[in-house]
Formats: sequence, structure tokens, C-alpha cells
Amino acid sequence: MDRLEAMSILVAAAEAGSFSAAGRQLSVPLPTISRKVAELEAHLNIQLLVRSTRKLSLTEAGLAYVAACKRILEQVEEAESQASGEYTVPRGTLMMAAPIVFGRLHVVPVVSEFLARFAQIGVQLTLTDSTIDIIDEHVDLAVRIGALSDSTFVATKVGDIRRVVCGSPDYFASHGVPKTPEDLAEHMCVTYTALASGMTWIFNPRGKATRSVRPQCRLKINTAESAIDAAIAGVGVTNVLSYQVARAVAAGKLRLILQDYEPDPIPVHLVHAAQALPPLKLRRFVEFAASRLRKSLAVDLGKLSTPGR
Repeated sequence: MDRLEAMSILVAAAEAGSFSAAGRQLSVPLPTISRKVAELEAHLNIQLLVRSTRKLSLTEAGLAYVAACKRILEQVEEAESQASGEYTVPRGTLMMAAPIVFGRLHVVPVVSEFLARFAQIGVQLTLTDSTIDIIDEHVDLAVRIGALSDSTFVATKVGDIRRVVCGSPDYFASHGVPKTPEDLAEHMCVTYTALASGMTWIFNPRGKATRSVRPQCRLKINTAESAIDAAIAGVGVTNVLSYQVARAVAAGKLRLILQDYEPDPIPVHLVHAAQALPPLKLRRFVEFAASRLRKSLAVDLGKLSTPGR
């Protein structure tokens, strides 16, 4: 027995006052109306309706049960409307995650513009440098920097970033400019302790084998922004991601070095779980954000072009 169908028929019969009127209203044959109500009464083991030749009336138990049926059917209709609405109208809350600095510099401006465009969509954005499990954390969309390890996700590439080494012009004026990664041993260095490679700095000379250097760092800091601030202040040389220093390089506060030794570019993707039909709010954001992130990342790379390259 389809209980929701039987509930709908019972409510219609009670409101119409007869099985025949309910049948006309629902376009359901009279025998089906009678059978469905009888099945429901048998399932509940109570009498819901008193049948007479002229009209139907509810028993005391029937009155309470029909009232409950109306509430249940209204809730089901509301739930279905809300769920299906995500696939027909872009609305609802979009759960997102992004790295802290990348999110602040690149994602938040795009989200702000997106919210102004789509009034029925809200965004809950988590900025963290930890890798969030999209499925377990119920995240609709995440920004991933680096090679993707899970091929089951849907990924939209929005650009590349670089791992760069930089220091302040004043520092280089006082201490000289390293010409090779090995020269870093003679310099003061600032290490971002959450660096994926740990305390080792990775270099990839063009056309040559990858090599690693473990500089002696007098200052170790747990956030990239603080390491950059220290480098700007002249403490030493640091190793960070290009988007984190693009503005400082463009402003002349930092200078890139060892660019011929940089590792391969690092891809940036928008990633979400594979679905037969993703919610419209998710599809709209990916369409909206991808081109804007590509443009902003390209602008960042443009800011890194310096006369000394």
C-alpha cells in the first residue's frame, strides 16, 4: 500500500463528503477510492469513516488522523518543492571551502559579485589550509591547489600558480642576490612551516633533474602571510606561492629570485562531487566563477613579471 497516496485519498474524501466527489476531484475511479480507504483502515486497525447513503463523516479517531495526514502531506509537498527548486531555480545555500589566503584574495571577491547577481543563493565559505573531505563535510564546492588525487570528483581548472622565492630589495642590496639554490646556504631564510614539502625547498632547473635544498632558517612561521611580512621587513628570503606575493612584487616591496629554478606550475581547480544532475546553484557558481578566477590568476602572474627576470 502506498500510504501517502491513501492519506491523500482519505483527506480528499473527508473534505468532499463522499467517495464519488473525491473520485471526480482526483480523477480516480470510485472503486479505487473505496479500496484505498479500506486498506488504510485495515492497516491502522481502526474505523476512520462512517459511511451512509448520503454522506461520509469522520469518527473521533478519523478526525485526529485526517488532521495529522494534512500536516504530513503539507510537509512532504514543501520538502519536495524545496528540493526540486534547487534544480529549476538557482537558490539555496552553497557550502564552499578554499585555502585561507587564496580565498581572501581571489574567492571572496568572486563570491561577493555572485551574491549580488543571484539574490536567492547564500554562500557559507570556510577558509582553511587543511584539505576538507567534500563528502563527509557536506561541501558543495572546494578550491584545490595542486595535483588532484581523487579522479571521481568533477574538476574545473581555473589556472596555474607558481612556487617562488623572494626577498626585499633592501635585503638583497645588503646581502647580495642568490644566483643558484645552493647560494641560499649563505643567506638568512624565512620558512613557512606549513609548506607541503616541509623544511625542504624544491627546485626544478629547466631541462635538468629536480633538486632540493634545505636552507638554514633563523625564522620559522606557521602562516604564509607572516613569512611574507618578515621578508618585506628584510629578515631574509622566503619561499611561497605566487598569488600570495603578487601584490607585494608589483608594489616593489619584494623581488623574485631564482626564477629559472622554479618547479613546474601548480594547477588550481574548482572541485565538486560527481552528480547526475548537480543543483542549479552549484552549476551557476561554477559557470560564474571559473572565468573570473582565470582572469584574476592571470593578472597575478602578470604582476610577477619583473625587469630582472
